Amino acid sequence: MGKDRPDHHDAELVLRVYEMRREPVMRQARHEIISTFWPKTYDDLVAVTRPTNPLNTSYRQVGSYWEMVYGMPRHGIVHADYFLESNGEGIFVFARVAPYLERFRAEISPIAFRNAEWVARETETGRRLFELFTARVKKALETK
Repeated sequence: MGKDRPDHHDAELVLRVYEMRREPVMRQARHEIISTFWPKTYDDLVAVTRPTNPLNTSYRQVGSYWEMVYGMPRHGIVHADYFLESNGEGIFVFARVAPYLERFRAEISPIAFRNAEWVARETETGRRLFELFTARVKKALETK
């Protein structure tokens, strides 16, 4: 069950999550994924999961980070909409993989992106961000 209202504990978690995003290795991994990971096909998505892919380490770090922090609102630890007001980047990443998610779960990992999907589809702020980012991804892919 989610929280009805955010409190100071929620604020502390949001600040801690922000601090973690600023760590140099995480910052670099986030930069690499946000700037260069634009899967146009299912095969593009699967390619990044291979250990030999140059983006594999960044993909794993960023993906596991957002899954970890999105588990907090999904499980009612932090107020979901408050949390997403400053933590939407993972939904931007999720918008890139969402078109291939069903097949990816069937063939690679049945639990992939479950927390990101929950915040993107089951929260008001997440739905707004997912709609915005899905349109942004579509537009970006048209030019790539």
